[in-house]
Amino acid sequence: MVDAVLLSACRTAIGTARRGTLRDTSAFDLATVVVREAVQRSGLPLDVIDDVVLGESVAGGGDIARYAAIEAGLTHVPGLAHNRHCASGLASVSTAAAGVRAGMDRAVVAGGTQSTSTAPVSRRRVLGTDDEWQDPWSSPSHVSTPDAPHNDMGILVGWNTARLTGLTREDMDAWALRSHQRAVRAIDEGRFADEIVPVKVTDRGGAVSVFDVDEHPRRTTTLEKLAALKVLHPEIEGFSITAGNSSGINDGAAAVVVAGSDLAAEHGLAPLATVRAWASVGVDPVQTGLAPIAAIHKALDRAGLGVDDVDLWEVNEAFAAVAVATTRELGLDPERVNPFGSGCSLGHPIATTGTRMIVTLAHELRRRGGGVAVAAMCAGGGMGSAVVLTA
Repeated sequence: MVDAVLLSACRTAIGTARRGTLRDTSAFDLATVVVREAVQRSGLPLDVIDDVVLGESVAGGGDIARYAAIEAGLTHVPGLAHNRHCASGLASVSTAAAGVRAGMDRAVVAGGTQSTSTAPVSRRRVLGTDDEWQDPWSSPSHVSTPDAPHNDMGILVGWNTARLTGLTREDMDAWALRSHQRAVRAIDEGRFADEIVPVKVTDRGGAVSVFDVDEHPRRTTTLEKLAALKVLHPEIEGFSITAGNSSGINDGAAAVVVAGSDLAAEHGLAPLATVRAWASVGVDPVQTGLAPIAAIHKALDRAGLGVDDVDLWEVNEAFAAVAVATTRELGLDPERVNPFGSGCSLGHPIATTGTRMIVTLAHELRRRGGGVAVAAMCAGGGMGSAVVLTA
């Protein structure tokens, strides 16, 4: 069996939804940018690309992976749109790696794209009531249970994770502050320069600019500012989730080229990293925020590795509670977890985040000259996913 290796990994800068730089840029346009760039950076001829797999959590209509493939010059390549909610970007990469390792595909473009700003809203009519406009995030994956009779992710994921693991508001705010500080430092040090693809943006006044710096991290936030934010549900006694210790709502896209190690050798190409193993799990939706723990154990078991073998982690900060709980429950060294920030600071463009994490980790492994990295996250509806990279 050949190894599945990453020959390229790129992403757009992440925009703040609805009021940010990418607010008028569609998920399709974002996907086209990163698919085209990933293929160009890979060094492979177009005729060895066998598929394009893209995650998109809130679909704008049709198979966006196929449309992006056509626009990127891959007319001969089919497309597959993936939806594993928050973990869609991880699922696309693991699907690509599975096809390559099985010998079914030579090379696959995999990634995720999300334009929360332009996501469609739906109109729902309930018998005996007036029409109601429905937010795209109100989906069946936000299920209610007797222990969490809400379809609010702040309650179902953030608050439940905090109360089940005994996390305080101070624990979560401190982690969120750290996330912003690390993301700002990474930007200032140029850590993301190699992975970001500039996007040309035309604003509503017709002016054209280039967007190439993540705009969600807050340089001036402090513990005092975070502590002053109101909780999202003051009617719930002890509620501790705020906008500050939650992930952002964002726009962006990311893509990688996954290829067989034999194909890479044939073309004299040096991989960024190897996709060593991956896993997804389902849990009681009340425990959604703890699902990354089970996914990490499963993926590491498949890789023949243990927690102590991992040099670098990113646990998505859908809520700070998720990253803090995962770090503590697994006994991780906090210095190795989210060294460049994560969802609280960089933002969480839902279907993109999983691939964005892999892009960042792969580039960092190359900078370090090798190692083991794990990307892990929870996903709506009681799921967790993890991918193990080695280099």
